[in-house]
Amino acid sequence: MRIVLIATYEMGRQPMGLASPAAWLREAGFEVACYDLGVASLPPNALDGAAVVGFHVPMHTATRLTADLLPDVRKRFPDAALCCYGLYAPVSESLLRERGADVVLGGEFEAGLLAFCRRVAAGGGAAPQSEPRISLERLDFRVPDRGDLPALDHYARFILPDGTGRRAGYVEASRGCKHTCRHCPVVPVYNGRFRIIPREIVLEDIARQVAAGAGHITFGDPDFFNGPGHAMPLVRALHERFPGLSFDVTIKVEHLLLHADLLPELRRCGCALVTSAVEALDERILTYFDKRHTRDDFIEAVRLLDAAGLPLNPTFVTFTPWTTLESYADLLETLGEQGLLETVSPIQLAIRLLIPSGSRLLELPEVQAVIGAYDDAQQTYVWRHRDPTVERFFATVRDIVMDGVSRQAPRKEIVAAVWGALGEAMGKDGSAPDLPPRRARAAIPYLNEPWYC
Repeated sequence: MRIVLIATYEMGRQPMGLASPAAWLREAGFEVACYDLGVASLPPNALDGAAVVGFHVPMHTATRLTADLLPDVRKRFPDAALCCYGLYAPVSESLLRERGADVVLGGEFEAGLLAFCRRVAAGGGAAPQSEPRISLERLDFRVPDRGDLPALDHYARFILPDGTGRRAGYVEASRGCKHTCRHCPVVPVYNGRFRIIPREIVLEDIARQVAAGAGHITFGDPDFFNGPGHAMPLVRALHERFPGLSFDVTIKVEHLLLHADLLPELRRCGCALVTSAVEALDERILTYFDKRHTRDDFIEAVRLLDAAGLPLNPTFVTFTPWTTLESYADLLETLGEQGLLETVSPIQLAIRLLIPSGSRLLELPEVQAVIGAYDDAQQTYVWRHRDPTVERFFATVRDIVMDGVSRQAPRKEIVAAVWGALGEAMGKDGSAPDLPPRRARAAIPYLNEPWYC
């Protein structure tokens, strides 16, 4: 039986969400073809003869792109069973089913996808769904099969301080998260739980990507220090096996402080960049998000990372119902003071809060007071800022950033334009702050993928 797996967008990464299930399905004897529409169009006859078409939906953008594709696939291939799987599948279930999906699978989806394909192969049909909508079972992981995915040259590169780049691979050492930040899309699915992927599986996956030309690895774990007892032995073994390989990780501010003693060793093992979801510097917003860190904690994390020689890539939700022009100005000024103003990816200056179905934010009266109806097509509860000046400023920043990214403009130019727009919105002269970063932009390594959600 032929199965086609499709990714629509994976943030510039070779899709783990295709490679992992492909290994399971091929081991079971199925014919599997994988297509990543983020880097190439779907060939005209790609779906011919497919009994099952699976769409990986790990994020908001991928879900919307998949929802646009589903009706056409359903119309052209009425006999194919359609499955959507990944983090966003269960929270977007109504939209995906309306557009043509027969089955949605979230959490640890591989076993459910295999069971679904076996059911179709046995003549059981696609509906009704018998596989769990969300599964958190502990899986017997396989080494991902990346054999028919586009080469690493098609994906984001890790740009070094001297301007040269390395091919970047992608792995996961764990899934889910033991924290329950209210705005996080992981929480409605994993609800404070996380699952470890065995060290030998991760190392073998990395080894195969190194053989394919990877000189850098992104660990896609929501938080690499959810389980430091798993993470640190892994990177020690990785460094011993591939001493010249660099990698980047995502670590919560709270964990950067809690495990500050591990940061120098993380650097020695090859870590070249740490991403952290700071989200805001406004204490009220941090409380609403239940981030469990403060503004001062963020500044201390910057100091600790500096001391360990680890560059920081902070991410933010810059526009919320509680953002003010003054708090936005404070964010820019603080980033300047910390030497981070030009290290922040420009898209972070225009990120607008999404409130998906099942979000813990819906628990708050402060959120219920500002949201409108749920927009199925946009996959978020609609909200507009009570201050129309902030809404207009958001639209201006979004346009500045998107134009700058499309032109590949220098970050300094984009930041200056945003600061100028802020000055105009606040009735000031719009001049940029005299707060040069402590490091030149070229001294900070980064992944050259401009989008994040």
